[in-house]
Amino acid sequence: MSTSQLPLRTIDLPVLPGTVGTGSTQVATLGVMGGGQLGRMFVHAAQRMGFFTAVLDPDPQSPAGRVSHHHVQTAYDDATGLAHLSQLCDAITTEFENVPALSLQTLAAQRPVAPGAQAVAVAQNRIEEKSHFVASGVLCAPYAVIENAEHLATLDTALLPGILKTARMGYDGKGQVRVANAAELAAAWEDLKRVPCVLEKMLPLKAECSVLLARGWDGQIVAYPAQRNVHVDGILAVTHAYVGNLPAALAARALAAAQSIARQIDYVGVLCVEFFVVDDGSPEGDLIVNEIAPRPHNSGHYTMDACSHSQFDLQVYSLAGLALPELRQHSPAIMLNLLGDVWQDAAGKPRTPDWQAVLALPGTHLHLYGKLAARPGRKMGHLNITAGDIPSLLATTRQVAELLGLPGLEQP
Repeated sequence: MSTSQLPLRTIDLPVLPGTVGTGSTQVATLGVMGGGQLGRMFVHAAQRMGFFTAVLDPDPQSPAGRVSHHHVQTAYDDATGLAHLSQLCDAITTEFENVPALSLQTLAAQRPVAPGAQAVAVAQNRIEEKSHFVASGVLCAPYAVIENAEHLATLDTALLPGILKTARMGYDGKGQVRVANAAELAAAWEDLKRVPCVLEKMLPLKAECSVLLARGWDGQIVAYPAQRNVHVDGILAVTHAYVGNLPAALAARALAAAQSIARQIDYVGVLCVEFFVVDDGSPEGDLIVNEIAPRPHNSGHYTMDACSHSQFDLQVYSLAGLALPELRQHSPAIMLNLLGDVWQDAAGKPRTPDWQAVLALPGTHLHLYGKLAARPGRKMGHLNITAGDIPSLLATTRQVAELLGLPGLEQP
């Protein structure tokens, strides 16, 4: 590819057109806060489109840092590192929601940042997140905020049994405790060091699902159809992405709710909205929003092999100010999350998964993240399975699951 074909740096901030014809010979650089697997896949997507990339992450062996043009190896709140990233980049995004919102605000004073600090701050705090759900007109589980002893003493016991969740730093089931009564609630809050929390009423669940969308600087939104998710021990295990994985009316409601949330917080970038399907006695069930992730999400990994554009392509398009593309899913798909447990046998001894047998099966697409050590519960990669029809897809998935010893394959 010649220099004239590359996306070129422009001075027309805050939106980066990503088009040629400016007469410049300097290639535009896109930055990402965070060097994990999501950053790595963003970097690959950006580089495939001709952008240079920069990663800020303190880990010298971070998966994204090892494949990027630039790796700023500092803490996420290091002033010198943030200044260096700003100098390198034309626009900056984040790969996970716990990057300090203040750091994104600092970067935004110099360069376009998407998603913005305010939207990320909402995702970092369950209390603010719930308020924004209400403001967006979408239904969430009945809840109460617990920030002090008075809140605990005056709690409406109709919320019990429930799930106590820390307001901050909760993901993959972390910072969550199930409580059956007031005594268990008080003990759980003590165990959580009396940090601000949200108590959610426990509801009878039928299923879980999510919607992935992208919203541009101009407010344009494109979205994938809702996908059905299966979690094991609080971590996503399987995503079903094909027609019929959810009732059509329910999927349409989820899409409308996700779009409303994105508009209400003036979101720019890729957003995942996770939902619970609650058993209300009806055939379909009722839909309530659980949480948002201001970034690409595990449940969207299937888009890398089953769609015209992946969620990481959309992250590049939205950050760079390019017109968002029309999305098309060309194949039914299932995504299987690969944790470090796959690298252990039933006795807990290290093993090498039989990738040769797995990849000999039709429609299997392996994505490993370049992490150097496999530990139980650590996300090491994912496997996408595509097929021309759903029965073939399910049959291959069962074979893969047997070969790798994967859980969570109950059918929709």
